[in-house]
Amino acid sequence: MAPRVIHTAQALVDAVMEVPALPGRGGNVMADSYRRYAGGAATVLLAAARSGARAVHAGSVGTGPNADLVRSVLAADGVEVSSPPVTDLDTGLCVVLIEPSAERSFVTTQGAERHISVDSLSSADPAPGDMVCVSGYSLVGRTRDPVLEWLGTLPEGVGVVLDPGATLAEVPAGVRDAVLARTTVWTGNREESESLAGVNGIREAAEVVETLLPARAVVIVRDGPRGCLVRDEGRVSLVPGFPRRPVDTNGAGDTHTGVLLAERLAGRSWVDSAARANAAGALTVTRHGPESAPTRDEVDAFLAVSPSRQGPE
Repeated sequence: MAPRVIHTAQALVDAVMEVPALPGRGGNVMADSYRRYAGGAATVLLAAARSGARAVHAGSVGTGPNADLVRSVLAADGVEVSSPPVTDLDTGLCVVLIEPSAERSFVTTQGAERHISVDSLSSADPAPGDMVCVSGYSLVGRTRDPVLEWLGTLPEGVGVVLDPGATLAEVPAGVRDAVLARTTVWTGNREESESLAGVNGIREAAEVVETLLPARAVVIVRDGPRGCLVRDEGRVSLVPGFPRRPVDTNGAGDTHTGVLLAERLAGRSWVDSAARANAAGALTVTRHGPESAPTRDEVDAFLAVSPSRQGPE
């Protein structure tokens, strides 16, 4: 069986509204558009599947209209949901307000996606070669302890991919260090990486982050339209991005992660995988919604006219 991308975090419904500006406190604003999408962990899984990977959602999905949307969107791209449904609770909702600049603001509820257990995560039955994705958002609240316990049960040879999110800075040091000790791939944006490292600069942050991870761990630091940095066993490559005028940046980082992992599992180097992930991110920001990850053919066509250049620092 081909290795899989397995996600353990929260698949939510994104209720996306385009607004001319954020309202002031106590104020009101009329939205220009409204649409519901599957988001969160679903975005990573869809991106991976559209780039040819087998993808599995091990996080919990509830019962109700939000959960039905998540399941139907994942199923349409062949993504398996391994965990049993949470029968008495619907999946949560994230309200996303998008300004004309493509800047996003979020208000998130918590629902069935937070009701996980070691048994529900184990339903994915990870095997050597699989890549298990963990989000910093899972390291707070009721999901923290099941995730930590389950990570300790993973067989040798299962990769652990940590996307820190903004919450890793709030995680107790003992919890953070336990997860970092099991992480084989760090994929965070510049701000998240600098926050953990306590230094400024994408190169400096990647160097410090590498010291916090096990030997031979890989560090990927995304830097928006400028691309990303790949640090692999001390070798540093700057992989240029493909700047585009964005209409919606929601899901761009998650799309990058999904494509990165799919291409790596397909046998590409980390640098080549990152170049394709940069291209996928560039395509994504020109489209609306977190379900907008391109297919592998679309990435091929994009790179045919926009070749990337990368190399060691």
